[in-house]
Amino acid sequence: MSLHPSLQSYADAWTHSIEAISELVTPLVEGEWNRATPCPGWSVRDIVSHVIGLDCEMLGDPRPIHTLPRDLYHVQNEHQRYMEMQVDVRRHHTAPEMTSELEYTIIRRSRQLRNESREPGAMVRGPLGTEETLEFAMRKRAFDVWVHEQDLRVAVGRPGNLDSPGAYVTRDMLLAVLPKVVAKDASAPANSAVVFDVHGPVEFLRTVRVDADGRGTVDGAPSLGPAATLSLDWETYVKLACGRVTPDAVSDRVKTEGDLDLAQAILNSLSTTP
Repeated sequence: MSLHPSLQSYADAWTHSIEAISELVTPLVEGEWNRATPCPGWSVRDIVSHVIGLDCEMLGDPRPIHTLPRDLYHVQNEHQRYMEMQVDVRRHHTAPEMTSELEYTIIRRSRQLRNESREPGAMVRGPLGTEETLEFAMRKRAFDVWVHEQDLRVAVGRPGNLDSPGAYVTRDMLLAVLPKVVAKDASAPANSAVVFDVHGPVEFLRTVRVDADGRGTVDGAPSLGPAATLSLDWETYVKLACGRVTPDAVSDRVKTEGDLDLAQAILNSLSTTP
Protein backbone atom coordinates (compact mmCIF):
# COMPACT_ATOMS: atom_id res chain seq x y z
CA MET A 1 0.00 0.00 0.00
CA SER A 2 1.37 3.40 -0.97
CA LEU A 3 -1.31 5.32 0.95
CA HIS A 4 0.12 7.14 3.98
CA PRO A 5 -0.91 5.32 7.20
CA SER A 6 -2.60 8.43 8.64
CA LEU A 7 -4.92 8.51 5.60
CA GLN A 8 -5.90 4.85 5.66
CA SER A 9 -8.78 5.21 8.14
CA TYR A 10 -10.37 7.89 5.94
CA ALA A 11 -9.99 5.76 2.83
CA ASP A 12 -11.53 2.78 4.68
CA ALA A 13 -14.45 4.89 5.94
CA TRP A 14 -15.10 6.30 2.46
CA THR A 15 -15.01 2.82 0.94
CA HIS A 16 -17.41 1.40 3.52
CA SER A 17 -19.96 4.18 3.02
CA ILE A 18 -19.73 4.46 -0.77
CA GLU A 19 -20.23 0.70 -1.14
CA ALA A 20 -23.22 0.90 1.23
CA ILE A 21 -24.67 3.70 -0.91
CA SER A 22 -24.22 1.61 -4.05
CA GLU A 23 -25.94 -1.34 -2.37
CA LEU A 24 -28.83 0.88 -1.23
CA VAL A 25 -29.57 2.51 -4.59
CA THR A 26 -28.80 -0.22 -7.14
CA PRO A 27 -32.16 -2.05 -6.62
CA LEU A 28 -34.27 1.14 -6.72
CA VAL A 29 -36.82 1.52 -9.49
CA GLU A 30 -37.04 4.81 -11.39
CA GLY A 31 -39.69 6.46 -9.19
CA GLU A 32 -37.78 5.73 -5.97
CA TRP A 33 -34.92 7.93 -7.13
CA ASN A 34 -37.24 10.92 -6.66
CA ARG A 35 -37.93 10.20 -2.99
CA ALA A 36 -37.25 13.09 -0.64
CA THR A 37 -34.38 12.78 1.83
CA PRO A 38 -33.67 14.62 5.11
CA CYS A 39 -31.13 16.74 3.22
CA PRO A 40 -33.04 19.96 2.43
CA GLY A 41 -34.14 20.15 -1.20
CA TRP A 42 -32.43 16.94 -2.30
CA SER A 43 -33.94 13.67 -3.53
CA VAL A 44 -32.22 10.27 -3.59
CA ARG A 45 -30.99 11.07 -7.11
CA ASP A 46 -29.67 14.45 -5.98
CA ILE A 47 -27.63 12.97 -3.14
CA VAL A 48 -26.11 10.29 -5.36
CA SER A 49 -25.33 13.02 -7.93
CA HIS A 50 -23.61 15.07 -5.21
CA VAL A 51 -21.54 12.09 -4.07
CA ILE A 52 -20.51 11.29 -7.65
CA GLY A 53 -19.73 14.91 -8.42
CA LEU A 54 -17.47 15.54 -5.43
CA ASP A 55 -15.57 12.31 -5.94
CA CYS A 56 -15.07 13.27 -9.58
CA GLU A 57 -13.60 16.55 -8.32
CA MET A 58 -11.28 14.59 -6.01
CA LEU A 59 -10.19 12.75 -9.16
CA GLY A 60 -9.37 16.07 -10.79
CA ASP A 61 -12.20 16.01 -13.36
CA PRO A 62 -13.30 19.44 -14.64
CA ARG A 63 -16.51 20.80 -13.18
CA PRO A 64 -19.55 20.80 -15.49
CA ILE A 65 -20.41 23.94 -17.39
CA HIS A 66 -24.05 24.40 -16.44
CA THR A 67 -26.49 27.18 -15.58
CA LEU A 68 -28.63 26.64 -12.49
CA PRO A 69 -32.37 27.35 -12.57
CA ARG A 70 -33.40 30.44 -10.59
CA ASP A 71 -36.18 28.72 -8.62
CA LEU A 72 -34.15 26.38 -6.38
CA TYR A 73 -35.43 27.53 -2.97
CA HIS A 74 -32.76 25.60 -1.02
CA VAL A 75 -29.88 27.31 -2.84
CA GLN A 76 -29.23 30.56 -0.99
CA ASN A 77 -25.49 31.20 -1.01
CA GLU A 78 -22.37 30.73 -3.08
CA HIS A 79 -21.33 27.51 -1.36
CA GLN A 80 -24.75 25.97 -2.02
CA ARG A 81 -24.64 27.10 -5.64
CA TYR A 82 -21.26 25.43 -6.00
CA MET A 83 -22.60 22.16 -4.57
CA GLU A 84 -25.81 22.31 -6.59
CA MET A 85 -24.01 22.37 -9.95
CA GLN A 86 -23.01 18.70 -9.84
CA VAL A 87 -26.54 17.84 -8.68
CA ASP A 88 -28.64 19.80 -11.14
CA VAL A 89 -26.63 18.68 -14.17
CA ARG A 90 -27.76 15.08 -13.41
CA ARG A 91 -31.39 15.76 -12.48
CA HIS A 92 -32.72 14.16 -15.67
CA HIS A 93 -30.45 11.12 -15.61
CA THR A 94 -32.20 7.74 -15.49
CA ALA A 95 -31.71 5.14 -12.77
CA PRO A 96 -29.38 3.01 -14.94
CA GLU A 97 -27.35 6.09 -15.85
CA MET A 98 -27.01 6.98 -12.17
CA THR A 99 -25.98 3.52 -10.98
CA SER A 100 -23.50 3.01 -13.83
CA GLU A 101 -21.85 6.40 -13.23
CA LEU A 102 -21.70 5.70 -9.49
CA GLU A 103 -20.04 2.33 -10.08
CA TYR A 104 -17.55 3.80 -12.54
CA THR A 105 -16.70 6.61 -10.10
CA ILE A 106 -16.17 4.11 -7.27
CA ILE A 107 -13.80 2.07 -9.47
CA ARG A 108 -11.80 5.15 -10.49
CA ARG A 109 -11.65 6.60 -6.99
CA SER A 110 -10.69 3.27 -5.40
CA ARG A 111 -7.84 2.96 -7.89
CA GLN A 112 -6.73 6.51 -7.09
CA LEU A 113 -6.68 5.72 -3.36
CA ARG A 114 -4.71 2.50 -3.90
CA ASN A 115 -2.09 4.44 -5.85
CA GLU A 116 -2.11 7.60 -3.69
CA SER A 117 1.47 8.42 -2.73
CA ARG A 118 1.15 12.08 -1.73
CA GLU A 119 1.84 13.16 1.83
CA PRO A 120 -1.10 14.04 4.12
CA GLY A 121 -0.01 17.69 4.07
CA ALA A 122 -0.01 17.96 0.27
CA MET A 123 -2.30 20.75 -0.93
CA VAL A 124 -5.25 19.80 -3.13
CA ARG A 125 -8.10 21.72 -4.75
CA GLY A 126 -11.11 22.36 -2.55
CA PRO A 127 -14.55 23.90 -3.17
CA LEU A 128 -14.78 27.42 -4.64
CA GLY A 129 -11.13 27.47 -5.64
CA THR A 130 -9.84 26.97 -2.10
CA GLU A 131 -6.87 24.81 -1.23
CA GLU A 132 -6.79 22.30 1.60
CA THR A 133 -4.54 19.49 2.75
CA LEU A 134 -5.06 16.03 1.33
CA GLU A 135 -5.67 14.75 4.87
CA PHE A 136 -8.45 17.28 5.51
CA ALA A 137 -9.99 16.64 2.08
CA MET A 138 -10.10 12.88 2.69
CA ARG A 139 -11.45 13.29 6.21
CA LYS A 140 -14.16 15.61 4.91
CA ARG A 141 -15.04 13.15 2.12
CA ALA A 142 -15.44 10.29 4.59
CA PHE A 143 -17.64 12.50 6.76
CA ASP A 144 -19.74 13.76 3.84
CA VAL A 145 -20.33 10.32 2.30
CA TRP A 146 -21.33 8.76 5.64
CA VAL A 147 -23.82 11.57 6.40
CA HIS A 148 -25.35 11.16 2.93
CA GLU A 149 -25.46 7.39 3.37
CA GLN A 150 -27.63 8.06 6.43
CA ASP A 151 -29.83 10.46 4.39
CA LEU A 152 -30.39 7.71 1.84
CA ARG A 153 -31.11 5.12 4.52
CA VAL A 154 -33.89 7.32 5.91
CA ALA A 155 -35.32 7.87 2.40
CA VAL A 156 -35.45 4.17 1.50
CA GLY A 157 -36.34 2.90 4.98
CA ARG A 158 -33.19 0.87 5.60
CA PRO A 159 -31.51 2.13 8.79
CA GLY A 160 -28.02 0.93 9.68
CA ASN A 161 -24.28 1.64 9.88
CA LEU A 162 -24.70 4.15 12.69
CA ASP A 163 -21.44 2.80 14.15
CA SER A 164 -19.53 2.16 10.91
CA PRO A 165 -16.03 3.64 10.31
CA GLY A 166 -17.55 6.78 8.81
CA ALA A 167 -19.56 7.35 11.99
CA TYR A 168 -16.36 7.80 14.00
CA VAL A 169 -14.88 10.18 11.44
CA THR A 170 -18.15 12.12 11.68
CA ARG A 171 -17.97 12.17 15.47
CA ASP A 172 -14.48 13.68 15.35
CA MET A 173 -15.48 16.25 12.71
CA LEU A 174 -18.48 17.36 14.75
CA LEU A 175 -16.54 17.47 18.03
CA ALA A 176 -13.94 19.73 16.42
CA VAL A 177 -16.51 22.48 15.87
CA LEU A 178 -18.20 22.22 19.29
CA PRO A 179 -15.99 24.87 20.97
CA LYS A 180 -17.07 27.42 18.34
CA VAL A 181 -20.73 26.38 18.64
CA VAL A 182 -20.75 26.82 22.42
CA ALA A 183 -18.39 29.76 22.95
CA LYS A 184 -19.06 31.91 19.90
CA ASP A 185 -22.39 30.93 18.30
CA ALA A 186 -24.32 30.27 21.52
CA SER A 187 -22.40 32.92 23.53
CA ALA A 188 -21.76 30.75 26.58
CA PRO A 189 -20.46 32.91 29.43
CA ALA A 190 -16.74 33.15 30.22
CA ASN A 191 -15.38 30.61 32.72
CA SER A 192 -18.24 28.19 32.13
CA ALA A 193 -18.51 24.58 31.01
CA VAL A 194 -21.08 22.69 28.97
CA VAL A 195 -21.34 18.89 28.98
CA PHE A 196 -22.49 16.76 26.04
CA ASP A 197 -23.56 13.24 26.99
CA VAL A 198 -24.25 11.26 23.83
CA HIS A 199 -25.38 7.63 23.98
CA GLY A 200 -26.25 4.94 21.46
CA PRO A 201 -24.18 3.18 18.76
CA VAL A 202 -21.48 5.87 19.14
CA GLU A 203 -21.08 7.11 22.72
CA PHE A 204 -19.08 9.98 24.13
CA LEU A 205 -18.99 12.38 27.08
CA ARG A 206 -17.31 15.69 26.28
CA THR A 207 -16.97 18.99 28.12
CA VAL A 208 -16.64 22.29 26.29
CA ARG A 209 -14.89 24.81 28.52
CA VAL A 210 -15.03 28.54 27.88
CA ASP A 211 -12.09 30.46 29.31
CA ALA A 212 -11.94 34.02 30.69
CA ASP A 213 -11.41 35.38 27.17
CA GLY A 214 -14.45 33.58 25.76
CA ARG A 215 -12.46 30.92 23.89
CA GLY A 216 -13.73 27.36 23.87
CA THR A 217 -11.91 24.04 24.13
CA VAL A 218 -13.22 20.48 24.32
CA ASP A 219 -11.95 17.59 26.44
CA GLY A 220 -13.09 14.26 27.84
CA ALA A 221 -12.93 15.18 31.53
CA PRO A 222 -16.29 15.64 33.29
CA SER A 223 -17.18 19.02 34.75
CA LEU A 224 -18.27 19.18 38.37
CA GLY A 225 -20.48 22.24 37.91
CA PRO A 226 -21.42 22.68 34.28
CA ALA A 227 -23.56 25.63 33.24
CA ALA A 228 -25.60 23.23 31.11
CA THR A 229 -25.74 19.54 30.25
CA LEU A 230 -27.23 18.13 27.05
CA SER A 231 -28.03 14.40 26.88
CA LEU A 232 -29.20 12.83 23.62
CA ASP A 233 -28.74 9.80 21.41
CA TRP A 234 -26.12 9.63 18.65
CA GLU A 235 -28.58 9.61 15.73
CA THR A 236 -30.37 12.70 17.02
CA TYR A 237 -27.06 14.46 17.64
CA VAL A 238 -25.97 13.82 14.04
CA LYS A 239 -29.30 14.99 12.63
CA LEU A 240 -29.15 18.21 14.66
CA ALA A 241 -25.49 18.88 13.90
CA CYS A 242 -26.00 18.27 10.18
CA GLY A 243 -29.17 20.37 9.91
CA ARG A 244 -31.49 17.45 9.16
CA VAL A 245 -33.96 18.29 11.95
CA THR A 246 -34.84 21.32 14.07
CA PRO A 247 -34.44 21.28 17.87
CA ASP A 248 -38.23 21.55 18.23
CA ALA A 249 -38.77 18.44 16.11
CA VAL A 250 -36.64 16.27 18.43
CA SER A 251 -37.27 17.99 21.77
CA ASP A 252 -38.56 14.70 23.20
CA ARG A 253 -35.19 13.06 22.47
CA VAL A 254 -33.00 15.71 24.11
CA LYS A 255 -32.64 16.12 27.87
CA THR A 256 -31.24 19.44 29.10
CA GLU A 257 -30.15 20.45 32.59
CA GLY A 258 -28.81 23.64 34.14
CA ASP A 259 -29.16 26.92 32.23
CA LEU A 260 -32.01 25.99 29.89
CA ASP A 261 -31.71 29.20 27.85
CA LEU A 262 -28.04 28.44 27.18
CA ALA A 263 -28.87 24.83 26.33
CA GLN A 264 -31.50 26.01 23.84
CA ALA A 265 -29.08 28.50 22.29
CA ILE A 266 -26.57 25.68 21.81
CA LEU A 267 -29.19 23.43 20.22
CA ASN A 268 -30.19 26.29 17.90
CA SER A 269 -26.52 26.76 16.92
CA LEU A 270 -25.61 23.09 16.58
CA SER A 271 -26.22 22.85 12.84
CA THR A 272 -22.84 23.59 11.29
CA THR A 273 -22.97 21.86 7.90
CA PRO A 274 -24.46 23.39 4.74
